[in-house]
Amino acid sequence: MSQAHALWYFDFISPFAYLQWQRLRAPDSRIALEPRPILLAAVLTERGQKGPAEIPAKRVFTYQYVQWRAQAQGVTLRFPSAHPFNPIAALRLCVACGCSAESVTAIYEHIWREGLAADTAEALAPVAARLGIADTAVAIGAPEVKASLREYTEEALRHGVFGVPTVRLNGRLFFGDDATPMIEAYLDDPSLFDSEEMRRIADLPVAASRF
Repeated sequence: MSQAHALWYFDFISPFAYLQWQRLRAPDSRIALEPRPILLAAVLTERGQKGPAEIPAKRVFTYQYVQWRAQAQGVTLRFPSAHPFNPIAALRLCVACGCSAESVTAIYEHIWREGLAADTAEALAPVAARLGIADTAVAIGAPEVKASLREYTEEALRHGVFGVPTVRLNGRLFFGDDATPMIEAYLDDPSLFDSEEMRRIADLPVAASRF
């Protein structure tokens, strides 16, 4: 089975990205993902947005919803002891490992399957060791690793990314785990966005703005 190549922008802070990773990395997946770790906080700041966890009522609902969604999909998910957390160390570890599928899976399972902390080199040392990195602090502190993470985040912003997870396929952005069926529909019918109504709403004028 041939697979469509797509860029996958994600941040380990997102449990929804963890859920989508399970689906799109399945053996029968129709998409070959190229992981791109990015700093969600930088994206939200650039776009003038708040994250779901920054709105108290939405934070509770989101946590309970993602736990329910994981159970409905048969995916083991356990929140770490604190959330949101600073994901920079985990993102840099992924970059230090070449953004391999193995490293994405290992780090996500450390955080979201085992519910372990991932905000320091010390906390990540066990998973780093499994990935062949002896000195986590040195690996995540390397200037080239820091630069690559910044470059991936800037690339995402240039392409219009506004949240995670986002799949970039054929120049189109598909945001969120719940958009996964839409990606599959697009693969079935590449003319999905060519209908008259799809074109009309893409250029819909703004009638009012609160900013």
